[in-house]
Amino acid sequence: MQAFPNFRNGFRIRFPKLFRFTAKFYYFILKIFSGKTQSQVIFNKIYRLNNWGDADSVSGPGSNLKNTETLRKELPLILKELNIKSFLDIPCGDYFWMKEIVLSIDFYIGADIVDELIMRNKNLYSNDKRKFINLDITKEELPMTDAIFCRDCLPHFSIKLIKTSLRSIKLSGAKYFFTSTYISCKENKEIHVGGFRPVNFQIKPFNFPQPVKIISDVCVTENEILEDKSIGIWRIKDLPVIK
Repeated sequence: MQAFPNFRNGFRIRFPKLFRFTAKFYYFILKIFSGKTQSQVIFNKIYRLNNWGDADSVSGPGSNLKNTETLRKELPLILKELNIKSFLDIPCGDYFWMKEIVLSIDFYIGADIVDELIMRNKNLYSNDKRKFINLDITKEELPMTDAIFCRDCLPHFSIKLIKTSLRSIKLSGAKYFFTSTYISCKENKEIHVGGFRPVNFQIKPFNFPQPVKIISDVCVTENEILEDKSIGIWRIKDLPVIK
């Protein structure tokens, strides 16, 4: 069972450029026959196979209660301080940790690219002030809210898809952008979609200004401790135009 994944990972490490070319061709063919984008295929597969392997949340170890303890305390206070009344949480994942806090807002929208998660969240958590929608941040218009909360998403994207997502965020009409940023990261490396590497939005090619606020979001897994992981908060009007 492990033979193909081991071969694939070895191929990816030894021949990264060829791996990316092969993957792009594969997803191009898949898009033609399935109508789904590369991101839709990859993240639906990650969900169905529970590839991030957390016992509590299919959204991965960063979404369990231990790793969200500080964020669950700080987020409601900051939303109140910034007078945020409507909130887009993209990707919302399985809503595992977010359901544990009370947000002082008028309306919450949880969005995700994984169809099955959205259907599940709708059935379990929808109400008059909370709805869930299927949305691809890389290619679809975002609903207008006061703030966009994009945690543990963009570090799984290629540089190209991060830039595409940031253009959508810039055009969204929202006031604030909350996102995962790794403040000690010295280089924003390229990856294949669905992989992971730290992203620091204050260095090239993004060059964000100093955030309005920053929340420590340390993540501890079986394999590593991400001590510099943070949630940076920016006014969207202050963000540079991404080319």
